[in-house]
Parts: sequence; C-alpha cells; structure tokens
Amino acid sequence: MLKAGLIQTRAYSSNQEGVSRVSKFLEKLGKRKTSIVCLPEQWLKNNDIEDFDTEFKDFKEISKKYQMTIIPGAFYQKNTEGVTISAPIINPHGEIIGRQEKIHPFDYEKKTVMPGREAKIFDTACKFGVVICYDMVFPRVSETFVKKGAQILFSPSRIVRRGINPWETYVKARSLENRVPILAANVSSRKYGGNSTIIDLNEKDKVVIPKVTQIQKEGFLVKSFDLSKFEKTRKIRFSDSKNFI
Repeated sequence: MLKAGLIQTRAYSSNQEGVSRVSKFLEKLGKRKTSIVCLPEQWLKNNDIEDFDTEFKDFKEISKKYQMTIIPGAFYQKNTEGVTISAPIINPHGEIIGRQEKIHPFDYEKKTVMPGREAKIFDTACKFGVVICYDMVFPRVSETFVKKGAQILFSPSRIVRRGINPWETYVKARSLENRVPILAANVSSRKYGGNSTIIDLNEKDKVVIPKVTQIQKEGFLVKSFDLSKFEKTRKIRFSDSKNFI
C-alpha cells in the first residue's frame, strides 16, 4: 500500500510565509506516514526560483525526517538554454533527484517558456510521473508516463475558477484511460478555484468507476492506494488499443 497526499495552498504574502505555512502541513502528513506529497503549480508569491535547494531547504529537512518524497510544485527556472517551468522532486533522503519540465506551456507562457521534451519517471516509494497543469489536457502525456512504468500520477496545477469543471473532467478521463490513480493539487484563492482532487478507481463486474475526493479550502488530503490493483486491467486496456488511420 502507498499512502499519498496533496496540499491545497492559498495566496501568501511572501515565499517565506508560504513555505512556513506549508511546512506545518508537511509535518502533519509526515506524522501520518505519508510516502509522497504533491503541491500546486506556481503557488508562491515569487514563482521565479533561482535555487530550489535554498528555497525549499525546510521541505528537504522534513522529507528526510519522515522519509517522505515531496513534489513542491512547479516554478519558473532559468537554465543555460532559457526558462522552463520545472517541478523538482525531493526524495526521502532530502535530496533533489531531478526535475520534470512542463511539456506544454500555456497561453502567455509560450512567449518565454521552453517546452519540456521528456516524460520522466521517478522511483522512490513507487514509480510515478508528474503531469504539470496544462499537460493534463493532452492524453498522450499521461499515457506516455504510464507506458514508461508510472504507477500513479501527480499533477501540480494552477486552475482559475472558470476552468475548474473542464479540469476535473480531464483529470478523471486521464485516470480512466490509463487505469491509474491521479492526485491533482490546485491553489485556492479569489482567482484560482481550489478543488484539489484525488482520483482512485474501483472495479466491479469489469466496469471501472472513478472515486473522487476533493478539498475546498487550504489544507491537505491523504489516501492509501493498492497500486497493484489495476496492473492487469491496465495491461489489457493498452493491449486493446489499435493503430489506425
């Protein structure tokens, strides 16, 4: 069994306030023996982060203390080639072991953000992929992660209120298509619509039904998953898929 969680943030006056507030939630999740936690996209006051190690020093200490993997969200980051939106992964030893870049920059982001080129699989408490916000719209992204071995998907997101209904549909569809649980974290504020969502799946008489759990305000959700539950049906689903023109 894997215990996974997400944190729904709100608007904070500074990065320091946000990190301090979220650290308290992470401590509570750690005490509940949560293995992996995901935060939203761009939930900090200043989302242009030069040094993930410095910005998330407190998170790294908490991850090591509780042997917990933390996905702190996704943020603007400069590299030698340009600017990406990247989600760092902090492993249970308090180390940043890699970053997933946003593959599909959204709207105004396309003017400055370089698209990611790879769906990366991370392996800590389990094998997982990180689908950043707008990437959830494109079926191939989630499918690629799962076909590469992801047993569960995490989605740092920042969805405005008018976009919540279609976003929930996309998350549910990607879960059903790939027979995989998804944890999608969002920001809750006057502009952003919250409703951070955990999708689990139940099967009865060969029909798979999504089980949806959501949170409305700042806080966290945690759920235990049997990741082996859908290995067989996922294999059948992918083998049934045909190439056509």
